Amino acid sequence: MTLVRARVMDTPDDPFAGGVLRHDEDAGLLVADGVIAARGPYAELRAAHPDEEVLDLRGGVMLPGFVDTHVHFPQVRVIGSLGLPLLEWLDRCALPEECRLAEAAYAEVIAREFVDGLVGAGTTSALVFGSHFAPAVDVLLREVSRVGLRVTAGLVVSDRGLPDALLTTPERAYDESRALARRWHGTGRVRYAVTPRFSYSTTEATLDACAAVLEDEPGTWFTSHVNENPDEVTAVGELFADALHYVGTYDAHGLVGERSVLAHNVHATDDELKLLAGRGAAVAHCATSNSALGSGLFPLRRHVEHGVRVALGSDVGAGTGFSLLKEGLQASFMQALLGAEGVPLTPAHLLFLATRAGALALGLDVGDLGEGRPFDAVWICPEDGDPLDVGLRHAASAEAALSKVFALGTPADVAGVWVAGERL
Repeated sequence: MTLVRARVMDTPDDPFAGGVLRHDEDAGLLVADGVIAARGPYAELRAAHPDEEVLDLRGGVMLPGFVDTHVHFPQVRVIGSLGLPLLEWLDRCALPEECRLAEAAYAEVIAREFVDGLVGAGTTSALVFGSHFAPAVDVLLREVSRVGLRVTAGLVVSDRGLPDALLTTPERAYDESRALARRWHGTGRVRYAVTPRFSYSTTEATLDACAAVLEDEPGTWFTSHVNENPDEVTAVGELFADALHYVGTYDAHGLVGERSVLAHNVHATDDELKLLAGRGAAVAHCATSNSALGSGLFPLRRHVEHGVRVALGSDVGAGTGFSLLKEGLQASFMQALLGAEGVPLTPAHLLFLATRAGALALGLDVGDLGEGRPFDAVWICPEDGDPLDVGLRHAASAEAALSKVFALGTPADVAGVWVAGERL
């Protein structure tokens, strides 16, 4: 066993439902076989376990590992392509790069860069949009398994509206998805996600194929995009003239449920929010992407009022990096800009959205640092004299310190990352 000594903050209870920040200035976490066996004041745990090895991490702050609920594996190298709306950005930036993953050697390089990006930002669990090419998805999941992250991912499928190299057929989408799910779902920390890119690029027949995979491979997940950009929403309405709304294009095929996570949902109707809440689905809020592509201000208050679960996604590469600290900060800015229509986000809200909310959305038993949880953690420890270091040393309260972490923290401040007790 190992006794970890650190300043620990987490949010085991939902701040949107009255939960508060849990903070221990000098905490002890007794880790046994990758699980937190005990948590309490360090002095008490040390007295009870005098012979255990001590990992002293008192500088900085220890948080639960971040949970990214929407991130694109093939898009590492297009981060920072600014100034374009969604559909134009896809055509000019993202899709040409995604075509390159047809080459296995190139996919291997991108997989290493992608996983390094996640770990470097303190992300320990992620729902990942894979590639349109099955061999590239294999490459990604091998790299994820080698490093030890918790990842849910799958083959991205589309059969219209994209470059020919990225298109499939309903039959091929079903066969390749099932083969990948059989190979990877439940292997180590990997799970499979059925992943149509979005209704804009997916016909009814291929959505039926996706539903068939979900039915034939029990326990798999579903993820896609919804209501991101006004032009996209309009186009989907024209392609699915009989659908009640964008969410309905998925729901009509049985794709919306408790194991569903839809990204963006910036332009949701009340009927869609009621449907999502009723089905128990979750939404990935991708704040920097929504800003970078000019997609709009996320209506968090309406999601909360309707009972829709929300977590954070980095949306690399339309998003501007892997850091969920940055996503939390941008989410706070966006809610402030909405004024009375927004939700004033405290530091506890931001930490919850970046950790436990994501774990709940993905059905994972992680997201806080309480007894019985796997020790998935990130240690934020800036260099001496760094603005974050100064802020942490002079913060008047735990909430103020956590606010500094979100305002000033970057991947450069990530000093350690653990998954199930293993330091990555």
